[in-house]
Amino acid sequence: MSITRIHFASRELAESLSGNPYMAVISITDPGTPEAKLDPLFRHVLRLTFFDAVPADEYMPALPGLFSGDMAKRIDTFVSELHAAPFDISMMVHCEYGISRSAAVALFVEAVSGAALEAREFTYEANPWVLDQLLALHPELSVEIPCQSGASERRLQRRA
Repeated sequence: MSITRIHFASRELAESLSGNPYMAVISITDPGTPEAKLDPLFRHVLRLTFFDAVPADEYMPALPGLFSGDMAKRIDTFVSELHAAPFDISMMVHCEYGISRSAAVALFVEAVSGAALEAREFTYEANPWVLDQLLALHPELSVEIPCQSGASERRLQRRA
């Protein structure tokens, strides 16, 4: 059994969902903002706080509130433990707007677990710093961030 599906979303959407004990959540908020108000039925929740930022220079000291290697390890451990669980579970990653930080983490979870990432074509704005820090833990993995045209094409398709 393992992680079977991955979703990424905005904080607003995550807070509106009914809880599900078979859906794990990685909840990402901005420093200084309250925790996301998630339904208590979400039993597996990892909460992180960091800015949607990229360091200006690789030689500058890390700024407070920037995504760190320690946070990357926490995500990796959380995902590894869930993927090894004796039951199927889906994963939702949310950040404030559901565009950059959550997309980067969702791409990483997809690469590590092999699970299907819903709406992958909308991850084209994934935060490269966050994704690079996560991938540094698994040098054997590589992730291709999709180009924006894939999302545009999907928006033009008729809905079933």
